[in-house]
Amino acid sequence: MFVNEWILTMTIDEIKKIEKDKCQRFSAFAKAKLPMPGNKKHLDQILNREIFIVDFRVMESKHRQNSKCLQIQFLLDDEICVTFTGSVVLLDQITSSAEKMPFSAVVTKIDRYYTLS
Repeated sequence: MFVNEWILTMTIDEIKKIEKDKCQRFSAFAKAKLPMPGNKKHLDQILNREIFIVDFRVMESKHRQNSKCLQIQFLLDDEICVTFTGSVVLLDQITSSAEKMPFSAVVTKIDRYYTLS
């Protein structure tokens, strides 16, 4: 049964018995699709500098068809910043470390790819 079906099958008496003060607020569990706040930085601007990664988001790339874009929100010198990248290495590292967030890291460049250390 879908949630919408469940709601539609509730009687008026059942609806009246819902304890509204115990219901979750939508804002408590919904992730907004708005951009993360922060000053935009290019990856080259933060190379070899320690950053404190606080959040991330994976979305479809606007520049490359059928590829992902990683948005990283971080603190750098007490400034909230964001960066965008198509780096598959960074995407894999960040998503596999999501449960450890927030954490500090240094973005380095090895040959043609970026990595966290």
